[in-house]
Amino acid sequence: MATAGPAFEAITAGVRVTVRAYYLDDQSEPDRGKFVWAYRVSIANEGKRTVQLLKRTWLITDGQGRTQRVHGEGVIGEQPVLEPGESFEYTSGTPLQTPSGFMRGTYHMIETNSGEAFDVAIPVFSLDSPHQPGGVH
Repeated sequence: MATAGPAFEAITAGVRVTVRAYYLDDQSEPDRGKFVWAYRVSIANEGKRTVQLLKRTWLITDGQGRTQRVHGEGVIGEQPVLEPGESFEYTSGTPLQTPSGFMRGTYHMIETNSGEAFDVAIPVFSLDSPHQPGGVH
């Protein structure tokens, strides 16, 4: 069973990013230091220009302050193009060795007509499990 956390949002250059994390109890093994979360991301183009997501950079920090940087092409194997008013949603996941942590990041995008590159903030969101009182925020 997945325990849902609150939704976190950020808007940059007319692009709204909303993230909600879910603790995956059935994939976690707390007695072995393995805690797993899924996170659902919605990217909505609320601006007037067509944009494309080319790359992503994530910073994943565990409960002991160790940060892992993950950089790559697109999201879930796609580089979605969003016309004004369109949105794209996907689900991914991350394991930690601690019962809590947080993630934040950046989507590296372009405006398709001009080719102008810009970055969109992914809001900081907490990864909290029921195995630790309180959260890391």
